[in-house]
Amino acid sequence: MPENTPPFRRQLPFILGLVLILAALPLGYYFFLREAPPPPAPAEPVKPPEPVVEAPEPAKPVRLEITQVSGTVEVKTKEGTWKAVDRGTSLSSADAVRTLSGSYAVIIGSESVQIEMDPGTEVTVEELTTSVSRLLLNKGMATTTVLTGKGHTIEFKAAGSDAAATATEQGTFTMSNDGAGTVAVGARSGQVEFRGNNRVVIVRAGYQSVLRPGGEGPSAPTQVPTSLLRKLQWPGRQQNKDKIVIKGEAEPGTRVEIAGESLIPGKDGTFEKTIRLKEGENEVKVRAVSVVGTQQEDQRKFSVDTRPPVTNIPSPWKNSGGQ
Repeated sequence: MPENTPPFRRQLPFILGLVLILAALPLGYYFFLREAPPPPAPAEPVKPPEPVVEAPEPAKPVRLEITQVSGTVEVKTKEGTWKAVDRGTSLSSADAVRTLSGSYAVIIGSESVQIEMDPGTEVTVEELTTSVSRLLLNKGMATTTVLTGKGHTIEFKAAGSDAAATATEQGTFTMSNDGAGTVAVGARSGQVEFRGNNRVVIVRAGYQSVLRPGGEGPSAPTQVPTSLLRKLQWPGRQQNKDKIVIKGEAEPGTRVEIAGESLIPGKDGTFEKTIRLKEGENEVKVRAVSVVGTQQEDQRKFSVDTRPPVTNIPSPWKNSGGQ
């Protein structure tokens, strides 16, 4: 530069260079000295929506309903009185139902069990749940059919005894109870467990077992004999009274029906029944039904004349001699 150039102009390149260097420092730091930013986090995968699973409805207890009625069938009310009912009547726990003489009833339980009540039978519903139905046979004879056998237990207990019959599979069994400790169980199809007095037996189709008061437990299952009426004592055919007594002996556990009146013989099978006859000709039938369904019948005709004899005595005032 010429010597006469002012000092400021001589220092201008230096100042510009210094400014450029100072301006380049931040850029150099940004591009060369700062740490590289972390890589972006990977995107989380989008989860498909979970399917909506509806909670299953809780299983409902078995519901018992009287579906058939013949004659007079009664149910005990909460007040303790018996009231005649018709088909369609529902039964709950603690309800009792009975059939009078010559009457019959069928109870269905939620398409899983069917109970047929013979004449002169009384049954109490003890417990109804999703897994078990417990009933009490107070007296008479009842036939139970397990319809589905899908995890539901049917138990029939006998009043006046610790006897109980239990079934979980499809099949049909019958229990009779005289109300004094003689209980019989027979299977018509399938099998049933019969227990009492700390003993258990399995009763299969065509067989029966009998538990007697004071015994060791249910007897070993045996086939039911074809002759159910062992003895039958008929009175004379000519009667001058309107009542007769019929005595006999039947297979223990058999239901005996005399002139429409039902009874269960005692532990030795003996029975006695007084029946009323009408004036004139009468026909009396005795029928025995076993727990496996076999039957035997006998009958007798009676002639009843209760009128006092008529005696004709001629009057002494009408004789020919006038004396």
